[in-house]
Amino acid sequence: MDSASQGTASPDIASQEPHIGSFAAEHLSPSYPARAPWGTAQRLRAWQADALDLYFGMDGPDGVGGGPRDFLAAATPGAGKTTFALRLASELMRRRIITRIVVVAPTEHLKTQWADAAARVSIRLDPEFSNRHGMPARQYHGVAVTYAQVAVKASVHQRLIMDARTLVILDEVHHGGDALSWGDALREAYARATRRLLLSGTPFRSDTAPIPFVEYHPDEHGIRLSRTDYNYSYRRALEDGVVRPVMFLVYAGQMRWRTKTGDEMEAQLGQDNTKDVTSQAWRTALDPEGNWIPAVLRSADRRLTEVREQVPDAGGLVIATDQTAARAYAAILHDLTGEAPTVVLSDEAESSSRIEAFSSGTGRWMVAVRMVSEGVDVPRLVVGVYATSASTPLFFAQAIGRFVRARRRGETASVFLPNVPQLLALAHELERQRDHALDRESDGDEWNAEEDLIDAAEREDKAFDALTQEFTYQALGSVAHFDRVLFDGQEFGQLAVPGTPEEEEFLGLPGLLEPEHVHELLMQRQVKQSRHRTARETREAQNATGDVEPALPQALHRTLKEQRQLLNSLVGLYARQTGEAHGLVHAELRRICGGPAVSHATVAQLQSRIDVLRARVRS
Repeated sequence: MDSASQGTASPDIASQEPHIGSFAAEHLSPSYPARAPWGTAQRLRAWQADALDLYFGMDGPDGVGGGPRDFLAAATPGAGKTTFALRLASELMRRRIITRIVVVAPTEHLKTQWADAAARVSIRLDPEFSNRHGMPARQYHGVAVTYAQVAVKASVHQRLIMDARTLVILDEVHHGGDALSWGDALREAYARATRRLLLSGTPFRSDTAPIPFVEYHPDEHGIRLSRTDYNYSYRRALEDGVVRPVMFLVYAGQMRWRTKTGDEMEAQLGQDNTKDVTSQAWRTALDPEGNWIPAVLRSADRRLTEVREQVPDAGGLVIATDQTAARAYAAILHDLTGEAPTVVLSDEAESSSRIEAFSSGTGRWMVAVRMVSEGVDVPRLVVGVYATSASTPLFFAQAIGRFVRARRRGETASVFLPNVPQLLALAHELERQRDHALDRESDGDEWNAEEDLIDAAEREDKAFDALTQEFTYQALGSVAHFDRVLFDGQEFGQLAVPGTPEEEEFLGLPGLLEPEHVHELLMQRQVKQSRHRTARETREAQNATGDVEPALPQALHRTLKEQRQLLNSLVGLYARQTGEAHGLVHAELRRICGGPAVSHATVAQLQSRIDVLRARVRS
């Protein structure tokens, strides 16, 4: 290579330096394409230099100094994996260990993004290479392809690495386990590559599909875990000021829907419900025809307005479940703001150009389905709405990664979340390092009678649902309530109606705020919110006849388990007094109060049955 391999030091001198000499990739910003954030404006970030030192200090096919054949680098989204990879590629070419580079990316858009980044350091990658071409044109140093391309015809990509000493960069390598055929194709194509660099922001999968070229070693329990050569976690990046801290604004609310069996259900989002009820309540909240999603989008847009007071080009992203929902959310935002959002629906060239235009522009909102959840750099995204039903740790981490790319000191990301237990757990665990496990730990032999009965009831209900298709699921209504703020593992605030001063205390946080001051300010806003609530409750008490302000839901005093135990105790007592069978008592309660069987009933539905029995049971 000409320009990419130029350097002021000879190979012998370079090999003696603590880490790599002067060459083209030094001119990349530490986190392409973003500008280096405050305090990290060196040519390489500390973690990138450490990882390079480690790589060239490891033994490999060419001995110490040539690097290992396989290297897995896990760095949190926004940390600068692209810069690290291109720096490594440039040095391998300078040392004449490789003469060709192949980048394998998850999406068409990322191929172009890699080619643009490489061009800045005089590495020419062809993002238009197709399986029909066979070999790259002579003017290119390599190609950028997708995992899907390799899976279609692995033999073409095998010839690429057999024809020249090649570095294969597998970007977001966990995608290699998306399908058995994909993994097989990657092994066939790149098994004999000179070097393989495996990159991931989240080096784990939600399933047990093995990731090609990743090493797995058993832990003390015999569970095979992936081995990462270098890890740069979100926690470390946060401490270094490389990424933004994330503040989660959680929204609950009351949901009503009709099940496939015709039962009308009602539940509080975030209640201690069964998995099935939680799923249906979540689905109802995300329905654009209800009131929950418009209220949350309005609050998110209010938060974006506050941020843009100090960061004028700040943008927001709504992540939707499907194309229909995405278009509906875009229409709601258009009505709210008077500005048409950028809508990204699929992994096509047109979508890539839309993302690039939004990234370089100043528009307020982008609405996307899945393709913006991973690897796409839009550094001005500061506010997000998680309006999708996806809840795997991998998807959640990648989605939140769209908002953490720091540009300047004081930026804090604000992500709006539905009050769903699995999402809140993932938010709390955001800073925890994870490995990919090929095995699952046993749950042991402990038997839980209640869970066993509920599982049996759920199996019966599913079998019954399959036979009765008289009805279809239908969202009947939803109401949103601000619930709390999650930040740095702590919770702030309490229930508030959207649009009230109680909610505004948290939406109106400054757009730029030193990280160490966020916690202090959240504590202050929590106190002020309590004052607003006290004033509101005083006004309501003085005017009990009129609905001056929307009422908040009553606090939950019991968990589902406690409610079931209390109901079953009352049923047993009533059965002994009347001589009726327990099953008949339960059936009568369902007839009077409505709702599903105990295993699927919400806290509110169980409470209504408890109230009926309390009125009937003789003390």
